[in-house]
Amino acid sequence: MKASFLSLLTLFAGVASAAPAAPGWQFNLKNATSGIVALESIIVSPTLALFFDRASNDPLLVNNHSAWGALWNLETDTATPLDVLTNSFCASGALLSNGTMASIGGDPRGFAGNPSIKPGNQAIRIFEPCASPTGEGCTVFEDPENLHLLADRWYPTAIRIFDGSLLIVGGTHVNAAFYNIDPENSFEFFPRKEDTVRPSAFLERSLPANLFPRAFQLPDGTIFIVANNQSIIYDIETNTETILPDIPNNVRVTNPIDGSAILLPLSPPDFTPEVLVCGGTQTDPVDPSLLSSQTPASSQCSRITLTPEGIAKGWEVEHMLEGRTMPELVHLPNGQVLITNGAGSGFAAISQVPDAVGNSNADHAVLVPSLYTPGLPLGRRISNAGMPNAGIARVYHSSVTLTPQGNFLIAGSNPNNDFNATVKFSSELRVQTLDPPFMFVARPKILNMPAKLAFGKTFTVPVSVPSTLAARNLKMQVSLMDLGFSSHAFHSSARLVFMDAHLSVDRKSLTFTTPPNGKVYPPGPATIFLTINDVSSEGAWVMVGSGNSPPTLE
Repeated sequence: MKASFLSLLTLFAGVASAAPAAPGWQFNLKNATSGIVALESIIVSPTLALFFDRASNDPLLVNNHSAWGALWNLETDTATPLDVLTNSFCASGALLSNGTMASIGGDPRGFAGNPSIKPGNQAIRIFEPCASPTGEGCTVFEDPENLHLLADRWYPTAIRIFDGSLLIVGGTHVNAAFYNIDPENSFEFFPRKEDTVRPSAFLERSLPANLFPRAFQLPDGTIFIVANNQSIIYDIETNTETILPDIPNNVRVTNPIDGSAILLPLSPPDFTPEVLVCGGTQTDPVDPSLLSSQTPASSQCSRITLTPEGIAKGWEVEHMLEGRTMPELVHLPNGQVLITNGAGSGFAAISQVPDAVGNSNADHAVLVPSLYTPGLPLGRRISNAGMPNAGIARVYHSSVTLTPQGNFLIAGSNPNNDFNATVKFSSELRVQTLDPPFMFVARPKILNMPAKLAFGKTFTVPVSVPSTLAARNLKMQVSLMDLGFSSHAFHSSARLVFMDAHLSVDRKSLTFTTPPNGKVYPPGPATIFLTINDVSSEGAWVMVGSGNSPPTLE
């Protein structure tokens, strides 16, 4: 009997030790494919993401030719083709104050498989707010003869600014072999405000590696921009540039030497702006024939506080767990930053280095994401503890975006000319989500939210808080987020503003105060998340401001 009893104890101990741990981060591979290579992505409604590729030979068809635009249904994991007229390859984009998505610029070339393709380098593609949860009847509108940019722009950046319009930064005119050899070193606006572009001395100085500049509107309405290893603050209203310290240690961070950058969360009452720049390569721009797919990427992250005192102090340096070129930095609702995608060596672009891998200028895909926690001490902010392996290389022409559901939609990767499924780093149609641990537990819920939220006002909305989230030592955050436009290792217009907020004693209502003006959060669409003890709700899709067409200050 004694032996049997001990055997039972041993058995039960084994069962107890084998009990599953609380769910952690998980990659979830979708059953359906994107149909087109999702090299650009943006959330355009609570249920839809919009993907763009180049005009190519992707398998998804529309009107008897390969599509290069598609709507991805976040609820059903299905892709619906969109008929796009101009070549959206290496474009940028953002949402306007009225909720319209504008895709800006693109490839000047056509494509042999579709002779009707129009040049994309002056293109403005319009996707108006889509009321259909499935995207039925929703289309991209283009009118190249009458609706176009002032300048030719391929590889530009576009961000929404304080009046709900777009500031468009930089780009190139031609199909450059590697660097920006025929630049458009200027700014312009959409909708158009001036009859000529505004030349930029900064973009001239930051040649030749100044494509897809990383730009953010600061809470005073000025614009921080980093390109190559240089940075400035640009004042739109006075058309002046203030030179800031260079990125330390000769690290370059814009295409084709891609790092990434993000505006860290803004918190009341001061909304003090800080910028984080991670990855890239510690190299001087040289002839690509002298570079290598094996050139180590930089592990450096540089952070600066954009106040007079912070600028005088300069950049603070720490390091990721590995070098990354072409990473992307994306906000979580709790204020952490996801670092994902990219490669451990090499460069962006296609087949220009002498030892390209397949056609990729980069090698050693980095498959495990990391988290950056801004409030931790220097040297302890970056960790990949508990993070899974993606199992899919996401290198050049990949994209990632936070969704209203609270997870990350990850797609694309194509360091090839056109669609190619036969090489290492082939054209990638598989779609994944990266699901945070809070996706697998009881979550707070925002039960109702006004469709529009005026600036500087206080609102009370009903919520549900699960009993598993203890009332004691409760940490609560309410984040107002622009989910951004992902293209070429940068999330343009991405923004997180924490709002002053409190729960009622019975935890059934949430009261919060919106940002004071469009300089803190540019008027336009937003997603609001309630986070309690790092467990985030699904997001509530709202319009901040009047919802008027730009320009608007309300």
